[in-house]
Amino acid sequence: MAATEPQDKSARRSPGELESEILATLWATDRALTPADIQSELGSGLAYNTVHTILKRLYDKGMVRRDADGRRGAYRPTKNAAQLTAEVMHQALDRGPDPIAALQQFVTGLSPAEEQALRLFLTAGDERLTAGDERGRAS
Repeated sequence: MAATEPQDKSARRSPGELESEILATLWATDRALTPADIQSELGSGLAYNTVHTILKRLYDKGMVRRDADGRRGAYRPTKNAAQLTAEVMHQALDRGPDPIAALQQFVTGLSPAEEQALRLFLTAGDERLTAGDERGRAS
């Protein structure tokens, strides 16, 4: 009897990877998807129950909402990818002992295009604040 070889652990997904793949699948469409829809989109031999379990976890975390679709449930994300990324960044800053130092480290690692976009966002924010101050004085 031949010994069976252990499953290649490098083929296993890292923690949170399947959640990310499911969210990416949901973000790629404007309609709610059932677990079967997501299973079909992801392929890779995932069991229906696995997809359903991950959707339940995402639901419990408030990351997806469930739309009743007859007897089946269909899911859609509660936030888009940019909103979720920003939320995770805020949480990381809140956990650290020195959020200003963390921001400094983050900014020094930006690409030139990202740095330019950040400067534009900050300038636009300054202009909105200044316009708000002027409106407040005019009243």
